[in-house]
Amino acid sequence: MTFSLVARCAETGMFGLAISSSSPAVAARCSFARAGVGAVASQNVTDPALGPKALDLMHSGLRAHEAMAALIKHSQFTEYRQVIAIDCTGSTAIHSGPNSLGIWTQAQGRNVASGGNLLANDTVPQAIVDGFCAAKGHIGDRLVAALRAGLAAGGEAGPVHSAGLKIVDKVSWPVADLRCDWTERCPIEEVATAWEVYKPQLEAYIQRALDPREAPSYGVPGDD
Repeated sequence: MTFSLVARCAETGMFGLAISSSSPAVAARCSFARAGVGAVASQNVTDPALGPKALDLMHSGLRAHEAMAALIKHSQFTEYRQVIAIDCTGSTAIHSGPNSLGIWTQAQGRNVASGGNLLANDTVPQAIVDGFCAAKGHIGDRLVAALRAGLAAGGEAGPVHSAGLKIVDKVSWPVADLRCDWTERCPIEEVATAWEVYKPQLEAYIQRALDPREAPSYGVPGDD
């Protein structure tokens, strides 16, 4: 009931993940990323534990395909899971268990991978990959473009209600973690709007955490 992508910016080394689903709060349960390590989407009858486990394996030095093989070997009920991973080199790996729901498929490119289940058709992940590769600019812009491309290609078999976008860079926390946990409107456009608001402030929020003495003003009443 989900389509997603994991990606790496070849210029900055940032990792990002974008995801949408008919289920509520999909990004809270399915999106994982760690600066300098990679990004993982764990979806389809979700086991959220698989995301941190895969990141730990890649942090230990395993490439994405090696981490995926170890993860699947030592995890239960993997026939129900769909896991998508990208590592610090931009290499990707995908596991789609045979019990993935409905129409399910996957696609990979350099620095990007996508997978989905309960899809409207089997072209959606490739459309997502193509959308990411064709887009320009900040990785956040490219992630939004990719999700929009997946939706335009058919998206899920039914309407989507939640979405999320996560980006990690050089610090230990996500530099962007934007979510729409439920809406009857388009959750992808809700997240896209949040990104347009957040993007110009992203660096300022990082600076406030690292050294508030050098941070720009907060732009609120009473702030000089």
